[in-house]
Formats: sequence, structure tokens, C-alpha cells
Amino acid sequence: MPTPEIQKLNEQHTDEAIAARIAATTQHGFVGDFVLGGVDGAITTFAIVAGVAGANYPVGVALVLGVANVLADGFSMAVSNYLKVRADKQVLEQYRRMEEFHITHLPDREREEIRQIFAAKGFSGELLEQVVETICDDQQRWVDTMLVEEWGLQIAPPSPWKAGLVTFCGFLLAGAVPLLPLPLMYWGVDRDEVFALCAIVTMVAFALIGVFRGKVVGHSTLVSVVETVATGGLAAAIAYGAGVLLERLVGGSG
Repeated sequence: MPTPEIQKLNEQHTDEAIAARIAATTQHGFVGDFVLGGVDGAITTFAIVAGVAGANYPVGVALVLGVANVLADGFSMAVSNYLKVRADKQVLEQYRRMEEFHITHLPDREREEIRQIFAAKGFSGELLEQVVETICDDQQRWVDTMLVEEWGLQIAPPSPWKAGLVTFCGFLLAGAVPLLPLPLMYWGVDRDEVFALCAIVTMVAFALIGVFRGKVVGHSTLVSVVETVATGGLAAAIAYGAGVLLERLVGGSG
């Protein structure tokens, strides 16, 4: 009787599961965009909070600067990702037009490129010629094959505006976490306790992002959590140290 692990493996390799997995490989997942925005949002916002704490400024300053960072920096990051993905699509279209031109004017040479590509993969003889004939029989398939095999391009790039929106949402959600305890100052909670709560909830956010990242990419959850928390903690420590130094410089000059 197969073990549970083998049973699960068999379920993942049914005809339907294989077809769905192959179809999914041509589609862009937005997990990376969300993680990118989330990690950056939590790090930069908490860095502001830590810097304000280190400089011994009022908690209200951290709230104002933090909200401004979440909105402005989040939008800036979303626009940057949008422009990057849009540029990738434009590069793809440029290479597509180039390959279509080559196939139109130098079909024999382009066919030879296909032949050499698949010969390098181990095909030979009549089978190789069948593969070449099948690919070159359809221009769309021919061009797509050249884009992937010769230029290493992704033929189904993501939507630029979706990538930007997902990045912004990740930044907004994670970037707001370090600010959540700040309103407690209006209920009389001690300043140092508020900043301590900010550090705690931010580390929890880093850990959750690490868990999410580890699950999605199939890496060790513990390693992903440690990496994310360590990265965020280092950024916070740098910001806190800069705040302390700034407070001493300003205080000394005063």
C-alpha cells in the first residue's frame, strides 16, 4: 500500500492535474509582487518608526511620517513595478517583430536555428525533422519557440497594472502594521511601550510574510521567516541608530 506521500504525489500527477499545471506555467503569478511590496512596506515604515524612537521625537511624528510613507512610497513602488513590467512587455514585442521579420525574409535560416536548438536537446534523424516541421508549420508557434529557446523570454508576461496594484496592496497592508499601535498614545499608553508594541507587531508581520513566502516558493518556512525577520530587524536597527545619532547631533548643536 502506498504511503500518504506517494498517494499525494499520484494525485498531483493525474492527467487533469498535469494539464492544469502545464497551463499554469504560462501564466504569471503575482505572489512575488505582493511579497516585494509587503516586505518593503513593513521595512520602510518600521524604519521610520524606529528612527523617530531613536531620535526621541514625539509618537505623533512617527504616525504622520508613517502614513505619508505608506501612501507616497507605496504608490512610487507600484509605479516602478508597473513601468518595469510594461518595459518587459515592450521588449517582448520588439523581439517578436524581429523574429517575424526574420522568418519572413530568411525562413531557411530560421528553420536551421530551430533544428540546431532541438538537436542540442538530443533529437536527431527523422524525429528531429518531424519536430522542426511541426514547429515551423505554424508561424505563431515558430515565433514563440524562438522567443523562449533563443532569447529566454516569457511569452505570457503579466499585466503591468495588475502587477503594480498587487505591489501597492502588499505595501499598504504590511506598511500599515507598524503604525497600528501608535494611536494608543492618545489613550495614555507610555511612549516607550507604544514603540515596543510597534516592534512586536512588525516582527509578527515579517514572520507572517516569511511563512507565506516559504509556502509559496517551497522553501523551508523557518529559513524564510528568519531571513525576512533578520532583514527587517537590520533595517530597523540601522534606522534606530541613525535616529539616536541625529538626536545627539541636534541636541549637541543646540
